[in-house]
Amino acid sequence: MQPPLYETVANEIAALIKAGTLRPGQRVPSVRRLSAQREVSISTVLQAYRLLEDRKIIEARPQSGYYVRHPGLRLAEPQRSEPPARPSKVGVSNLVEALLEAGKRPEIAPLGTACAAPELYPAARLQRIVSSLARRKPRLISAYSLPPGNDRLRQALARRALDWGCRLEPGNLIVTSGCTEAVNLCLRAVTEPGDTVALESPTYFGLLQIVESLKLKALEIPTCPRRGLSLDALELAMRSGRVKAAVVMSNASNPLGATLSDENKKRLAGLAAAHRVPVIEDNVHGEIYNGTHPPKVAKCYDPDGWILLCGSFSKTLAPGFRIGWVEPGRYRDRVYTHKFVASMAQPELLQEALAEFLESGGYDRHLRILRTRLAAQVGALSDAVAASFPKETRITRPAGGFVLWIELPEGVDAMTLHREALEHGIGIAPGPMFTASDRYRHCIRLNCGHPLTRPLEQAVMRLGDLVRHQLEVTRHKARVPA
Repeated sequence: MQPPLYETVANEIAALIKAGTLRPGQRVPSVRRLSAQREVSISTVLQAYRLLEDRKIIEARPQSGYYVRHPGLRLAEPQRSEPPARPSKVGVSNLVEALLEAGKRPEIAPLGTACAAPELYPAARLQRIVSSLARRKPRLISAYSLPPGNDRLRQALARRALDWGCRLEPGNLIVTSGCTEAVNLCLRAVTEPGDTVALESPTYFGLLQIVESLKLKALEIPTCPRRGLSLDALELAMRSGRVKAAVVMSNASNPLGATLSDENKKRLAGLAAAHRVPVIEDNVHGEIYNGTHPPKVAKCYDPDGWILLCGSFSKTLAPGFRIGWVEPGRYRDRVYTHKFVASMAQPELLQEALAEFLESGGYDRHLRILRTRLAAQVGALSDAVAASFPKETRITRPAGGFVLWIELPEGVDAMTLHREALEHGIGIAPGPMFTASDRYRHCIRLNCGHPLTRPLEQAVMRLGDLVRHQLEVTRHKARVPA
């Protein structure tokens, strides 16, 4: 008897994977493309892909498609977070400072701070552009670039926004000192000390530091590693009147790597408008996505300006330039004033260099290579963790970016692991850095920004040994009578 057509299609894809034509981490043909190529229905392809998922050969990634699984990736994913339903004061700065200081030491394995390897960036090309501009236009060195920033760069940014589904006016964009300053300025514009701000849980520690410095309180919103923050929970918080603003990483969030669906981005924009609560959308990882098409931003569903969209080139192109930007919607004038008071200007020469690089098409070529290499590094580190850590460990499947969130077995303390790892020359980011509510004490975040060299692989193995040892000690103590 002939097998069903979908099984035949599945076997053909499996054969391509076995032969190495499709490799771990690579995207398999889209449903529509394979349907056209094989002249079969879309439902047949979907059945074939579900069968391959059941066989653990491929996996679906939200907003991206289907990908060949990494064979070592057998660990389960973390569940949706359940933070407390009350706002908290924030106090993470001392812990963050210790992590960043350790990250400066060259002998420390770079698994803690979310920084990509310098060789992944086109530093030589940017250096040539900067040198050429300095010779041709020396005035760029001797002139202030007052807010809102370089006209040429803002025009280039407005053109890029079309890829994210947005029609932005260059005049509404303000150049900032990285995305951190952009978010900081936005929060200053829409809140007062003592106000409550909604954040994903867990969330990027830099956002918590900003909230702490502005004397705001954080209300953590339950968040799923695949689907992003719970909009039902956010709506309840907005409806209560407690929340004066929200900060959301809608694409490749840090540390979970979650991306909101387009439907949920539209709903997010609708909630902001309906409850008149500004939403600061941090899109710093938005261009480091898995897939063939850039994800949209919630801003593209925001006709009334309740969403303040922030971005940066620090993760994608030139960390040392510290050039970011914001489209503040209805709060443009306030953000403009705060920017002028806070830092007045950004280097005109660096802005002009970025604009030239964007206009040349070099940025898009660079991003295609960067996304491929970072996705491979995420897969390689995932495999290394799966091979070295206890089987009860849970690990995220990020939709983009280059960090992994790891939930360790109960009984392992992330802060103890952090201290022990540093003693062995390994940097990690412990879970308590990513919350205002003293949670995630058995979680860590790992940086995948560096290629998995033999020394780094050995660091992951050593980290796994430390986890296993701590787990054994904890379980032994539990068995010994008091």
